[in-house]
Amino acid sequence: MKFAYADPPYFGQGAKRYGHSEWDHQQTHLDLVKHLIEDYPDGWVLSCNPANLVWLLPDCPVNARVAPWVKTFHQIHQTAVQYAWEPVIFCGGRKGAVKPMVRDWHQANATRQKGLVGAKPHSFNLWVLQLLNFQSGDVLDDLYPGTGGMSLAIAERTQP
Repeated sequence: MKFAYADPPYFGQGAKRYGHSEWDHQQTHLDLVKHLIEDYPDGWVLSCNPANLVWLLPDCPVNARVAPWVKTFHQIHQTAVQYAWEPVIFCGGRKGAVKPMVRDWHQANATRQKGLVGAKPHSFNLWVLQLLNFQSGDVLDDLYPGTGGMSLAIAERTQP
């Protein structure tokens, strides 16, 4: 099976954090959703910002689901409500029982000092593979590889 994981610069953060202003346009993100749907019918996962679900989800298939990554340690902002989770939209994946069982939520600390803002923790990457029921012999295209953490998770998951 062939899957994809996309963790692009979040909407409004492209130019500010990564020097890629195209990610500051909603259409760029909607085009990514279309690419995932068309080119990865076996399954895909997309990390995004909670505020963007309202305009991302209408372009997702009806069988897409939202799973939260709950951050046990996060950056504190001067607001009344702390944003301590990120949504993961996922669609498809291998059918059948996942062993070990996987929940539709994940709890882990946000990463710090990984060399790239937004880098995900190792346990998060393993959870993404579980959401898809990724197995040895499958292919996962990490569309925004960043620090290479997903490659490490794939290597660990496919060890004999």
